[in-house]
Amino acid sequence: MAATYPVEKREMVAETPDLRMVILTLGPGQEVPWHWHTSITDTFFCLEGPMVIETRAPRERFELMPGGTCAVPAKRAHRVSPKEAGGRCRFAILQGVGTYDFNPVGG
Repeated sequence: MAATYPVEKREMVAETPDLRMVILTLGPGQEVPWHWHTSITDTFFCLEGPMVIETRAPRERFELMPGGTCAVPAKRAHRVSPKEAGGRCRFAILQGVGTYDFNPVGG
């Protein structure tokens, strides 16, 4: 399933059957909603922040400033948002190795 949520800007840097790099800009009130991936790891690189990555099983919260990174393994539910209400963030996501999917979960 493809990701279908509003973002300020989505830039596809590179995409192969097993690996992709995307740059996302989240504006005020936007987020990448709770989801998980079957076989890929999301590796986040904060370009402009601050930003927050929350995970489940186990529940963790990672706050990234520009230059910070965080990896979320396959099958681990997560969401991404600007740290501050009304703020924005910009980050790159390296996704792989494996076939990309987006499996939404309840909030």
